[in-house]
Amino acid sequence: MRFARFKRGLCLKTVDSCFQDLKDSRLVEETFTVDEVIDMLDGLQTVVHSEVESELINTTYTNVLLLRQLFSQAEKWYLKLQTDVSELENRELLEQVAEFEKSEFTSSNKKPSADLIKPKLAPLNEGGSELLNKTVACLQEENEKLKIRLKTIETQATTALDEKSKLEKSLKDLQMIQGDQKTNANQDITELENKVAALKCQFEKTLNDSTANQKFLEENLVTTKHDLLKVQDQLSTAEKELEKKFQQTAAYRNMKEILTKKNEQIKDLRKKLSKYESED
Repeated sequence: MRFARFKRGLCLKTVDSCFQDLKDSRLVEETFTVDEVIDMLDGLQTVVHSEVESELINTTYTNVLLLRQLFSQAEKWYLKLQTDVSELENRELLEQVAEFEKSEFTSSNKKPSADLIKPKLAPLNEGGSELLNKTVACLQEENEKLKIRLKTIETQATTALDEKSKLEKSLKDLQMIQGDQKTNANQDITELENKVAALKCQFEKTLNDSTANQKFLEENLVTTKHDLLKVQDQLSTAEKELEKKFQQTAAYRNMKEILTKKNEQIKDLRKKLSKYESED
């Protein structure tokens, strides 16, 4: 404000000197013609116009430099500034500025009282900017650490999924082996059934050939059927015992426990991953 007031005073003094120079150099006679008066006024207009234009340009450039300093400080502090151009023509605010200037400079020679002294903001020095830059650097470093940790968790989750796939493949292989054993048992049953069918055919053929041996063949057929049922029952019992023994083996229990643990680890890793994604 003091600088602007000083520059305004210099401009007014320059304008006054223009008029005074005109008075001293041209107004030496008592009467002037109209052309002479017009010529003097035109010359005075040119000089005053040049001085005022130069001062307005200088004021504009000075304001630009002042704003540049403010913007530079705001940029260091990562501040976002907003301007309202309409407020520049607010008459009420302009009058308040005029009253402020008048009260400041009329009482500049007087000692201000303690009640009139207004608190001032601390300047934006380099120390504060350095502290803010350190804070930003720390936050960026922490962000990088979180990214690295997230990548590590993703890698662990991928590894766990791969291990789960391998274990599932091993389980399928075991199930295929068990299925092959069941197939072999079914083949044995089929062979026995085929034998029974062959015996039945032979019995029918023998029945057609000889009526005398019909009763004996019927008894033989009944005995064979009973034997078939016994064999089927033995095969079913053996199959159940085989499956029970297989489930009781250490390899099957270990495989089942490993799959259970890996599923729990994958659930935990997925929860952690979703947690870190929500924090980012």
